[in-house]
Amino acid sequence: MPLFSSKESYLGVDIGTASIKVVELISAGGRPKLLTYGYVDIVSDIVHSKSEEHQQKIVNSLKNLVQKCRVKTNFCIAALPTFSVFNSIITLPSMSGKDMASAIKWEAKKYVPLPLEEMILDWKIIKENNAVKVPLIPLSAPKKKFSLFNSNKTDSSINPAKSASEAVKGENLRVLVTAAPKNLVNRYLGIFKQANLKLISLETEAFALARSLIGGDSSTVMIVDIGSITTDICIIEKGVPVLNRSIDVGGLTITKAIATSLNITLERAEQFKRDFGVNINQEDQSRGINKNIATSLSPIINEIKYVLDLYQGQEGRTMEKIVLSGGSAFLPNLVNYFQDLFSKPTIIGNPWDKVIYPEELKPGLDEVGSRMAVAIGLAMRDIK
Repeated sequence: MPLFSSKESYLGVDIGTASIKVVELISAGGRPKLLTYGYVDIVSDIVHSKSEEHQQKIVNSLKNLVQKCRVKTNFCIAALPTFSVFNSIITLPSMSGKDMASAIKWEAKKYVPLPLEEMILDWKIIKENNAVKVPLIPLSAPKKKFSLFNSNKTDSSINPAKSASEAVKGENLRVLVTAAPKNLVNRYLGIFKQANLKLISLETEAFALARSLIGGDSSTVMIVDIGSITTDICIIEKGVPVLNRSIDVGGLTITKAIATSLNITLERAEQFKRDFGVNINQEDQSRGINKNIATSLSPIINEIKYVLDLYQGQEGRTMEKIVLSGGSAFLPNLVNYFQDLFSKPTIIGNPWDKVIYPEELKPGLDEVGSRMAVAIGLAMRDIK
């Protein structure tokens, strides 16, 4: 049942690889206030599965979830998975908008592994003292070209010629370039249309996470979002994801490793994982559970090290802290393990921190908060 009533609400929909989450917020004096929320566990890998049967399953689950949560609006914002979107920060000399468009397309060919004609490509100048607006695809304005950047005001806000002209003459520009597959965007459009929801915009998961977990914090933060099937690692610099990586290792990987090693069910293995956590110094020799967990975490650890080296290898770039998110963020002792391993302050992010809600709901919200971070961030986008 909805918790509050309002004339205007904002619905965030996160179609993850293992579940669908929805969060509806209203604005209370400029602060987000919880209206309703919910999730359903379903294998919903929209990126890799293109079958009509699978997409219909997602449509039906989304429609049922929205109905059960008694969502009050049919306008919504969704996110493209981090691993499906290509991001890069490039440095260019100051130039005219026309020359910049050509230069960026040339540079994009170096890191986008698909033909550019199959991609939605956009870019934004990053000013050192001001974070850029949030990337998204403004689906509510079909006559305009698709954009991966916020265009709530006018096209001039994303006009590369205007952005370039604002730079100091002769100064090198840092440009955030983002590309998304057109066929994936069309798949999202079809699913939401069949679910009787009006998808007004798409953005990347990384920006939604930055909004809900970091907010106005100007420090450089690494978000490690450990989902069921994948783990996303994002460096957030002044609210902007400047480096994103994704690997096919998540909480389910750890559970399966324990189940296989001990020849037990996934349900029991999941419970063992939650009970034992990461405890390398006190390994249970009879079962080897901690060893299985540590081994399964190795790809994530190695990827974090790679991202750290890649980012901090740039002159003047330092990552200050780590924020954990996702369903496996609460793995016992994981915070201390990461903190000792990387010598960085590490916390579990709480996306409900900026949201107003009844105090009696706190225990339940805390329990699901980490997995709802993307949906919360999406719903927060237009709340000023």
